This record gives sequence, C-alpha cells and structure tokens, in this order.
Amino acid sequence: MPAAFGARRLLRMFYLSALASVRFCPLSRAFYDRKRAEGEALLALARRRLNVLWAMIRDKRCFHYSPPVALPA
Repeated sequence: MPAAFGARRLLRMFYLSALASVRFCPLSRAFYDRKRAEGEALLALARRRLNVLWAMIRDKRCFHYSPPVALPA
C-alpha cells in the first residue's frame, strides 16, 4: 500500500470529523462560520482539529471542553 493512500485516508478522516463537529460542537460551528466567508471553511476546520490533536499528543494532555462563561451584565 503506497504512503499516499494512507495520507488520503487520514485527510478524509479529518474532513469527516470536521463535518460532524460542525453539527454537534458549538466551538467548531463558530470557527466554521467565521471561516466560511473566506472560503474552504471545512478544510480549515479539519486542519485546526489536526493541530489540536497534534498539540494533545505532543503535550501528553487530554482534551477538556469548558463552555464559555457568560458574565452578568
């Protein structure tokens, strides 16, 4: 199996992950909406998810989602 085949499968996995996260993750949806005006928003989101995963592996940390806290007016 050529290396390019594995790279395409990995790219597809992150693309599908980004597609699902737009529907179910508010942080991903906000990022997607910001990038949508610039074009290629889904690929930018997939790249961002890859960068986050790489940082988690590099720093040996788990992902913890903490929703934004609304401050009283």
